[in-house]
Amino acid sequence: MPSVISPQWQEKASGFIQSSGVKLKEAGQSAGSFVGEVAKDAKGNVGEVAEKVGSVVKSRWSLLQQPSTRHAMQERFISAAATTSFFLRKGFLETKDKVAVGKTKVEEVAKKTAQKSKTLLNDIERWQKGVASTDVFGVPIDILVQRQQSTRSVPFIMVKCADYLVLSGLNSPELFKAEGDKKVIHQLVSYYNQDQNAPIPEGVNPVDIAALMKCYLASLPEPLTTFELYNEIRGARSSIHAMKNTLKKIPTVNYMTLELITALLLRVSQKSLVNKMDARTLATEMAPILIWQRGQSPHQYDQFWNHSAKSSSKKHMDSNSNSSAWEMLEDEDENVDASSPIPLDDGQPIDLGAIDAIQCLIEHHNAIFTDANETVWR
Repeated sequence: MPSVISPQWQEKASGFIQSSGVKLKEAGQSAGSFVGEVAKDAKGNVGEVAEKVGSVVKSRWSLLQQPSTRHAMQERFISAAATTSFFLRKGFLETKDKVAVGKTKVEEVAKKTAQKSKTLLNDIERWQKGVASTDVFGVPIDILVQRQQSTRSVPFIMVKCADYLVLSGLNSPELFKAEGDKKVIHQLVSYYNQDQNAPIPEGVNPVDIAALMKCYLASLPEPLTTFELYNEIRGARSSIHAMKNTLKKIPTVNYMTLELITALLLRVSQKSLVNKMDARTLATEMAPILIWQRGQSPHQYDQFWNHSAKSSSKKHMDSNSNSSAWEMLEDEDENVDASSPIPLDDGQPIDLGAIDAIQCLIEHHNAIFTDANETVWR
């Protein structure tokens, strides 16, 4: 069981708090400087107004020394008052506008800081969720593997799904591309969040199992290839040697899981005459959930794991041991539209560098993962 606070999250939280403090300090200094400028401008405006008022009064006083009719004197006083009022209004309006601009700038900085704070807290909450619950989806992969208490450094759900597809799904048309059944995916996510050791229910469509694997990978807080190596992995796509050396930098759990997935994709591509899924097509489908930058995670899958309520399916299975697991799953979520497809396109720009990198991993899998030994059927 991991410690209460992960060193990884300690570092992230510390870094964020430090950077936020610096930004807030800069914002405060900027605001103070701006207010000082406003005060200076205000003083200048008032001084300018006073000077102009004095000039006007002096001018009007000189006029008073000249012989004039009573009517002409009244007109001159009215004109002087109007001129003075105009200068005063203009000066104070300029000062008010500058104060409003300064306030807006400070509010923008505070809003951005609050948004980053919320993101960090959500990530920490997700990490804590992985420690405290039995969930599989949305949990950091290293936490999940630690909970398994197994010598195998790959999540059980990935192993079960891969084995299932190798045994009975490689010929399925458009595997990893065809849209899965939304209702089935909801049921399976809930099912495995309650028991990660549960077997694959009999009779499940291989297309849904492939979609479940994609859903799991998309739910990870960080991609298997890690944020840190995003550019390096994309840059190594044209060299087997460079790719092999780059992948050695990712954590062992990530490495072994990536090896399992790409070995499976290689097997799928070898049946492309039947399933219509060659290495390039598979890479196009899998790249967005294996390689992404910070802030660009594939959120279109969140609906399947982020709000997956704890249903009573496990209780049903325990109390109805004579029924199959799949029959029990069919009783759940009757309000879900079974015809609704899984949204596989989130409208984000295509990352050709990431696609090329995954295609390289599939086509040259055996040369790149020479140190891996967990995939017995590759």
